[in-house]
Amino acid sequence: MTKNMGTIDRGLRALVGVVLLAGAFLLGWFAGWTFWVAAAVGVVMLATAAMGNCPAYSIFGIKTCKT
Repeated sequence: MTKNMGTIDRGLRALVGVVLLAGAFLLGWFAGWTFWVAAAVGVVMLATAAMGNCPAYSIFGIKTCKT
């Protein structure tokens, strides 16, 4: 799997993922169905940041990395 995300993109995704998961599980920002959406989006953001590959970027031909 080739990387299609740059360092800044990956860092921002990781930050958003952590904030969403913290908001869902620790801070109580979300309730009901929004809790589950925030948790799922947070996990996806962290996973794509860790892999360095975004499937949506691949579909649309977007590449934020330099190589």
